[in-house]
Amino acid sequence: MSVFQERLRQCRKSVGLNQQEMAAELGIVFRSYRRYECGDSEPTLSTLVKLADYFQVSLDYLAGRTDTPSLCK
Repeated sequence: MSVFQERLRQCRKSVGLNQQEMAAELGIVFRSYRRYECGDSEPTLSTLVKLADYFQVSLDYLAGRTDTPSLCK
């Protein structure tokens, strides 16, 4: 499992949503979101930004480039 997949799953669970609810929050279809967590597909940049904004984390955190989720250093 990639760092992105694991972080995405952890973030979603931390806010208490299932995959279908998360997809609805983002305005995307459930199948697309499920594929992100399974590693079958990668989100577009605009969807990545929505995810980072929703979870209030940096894009670098979602991508595994840093272990610090905070937007501030």
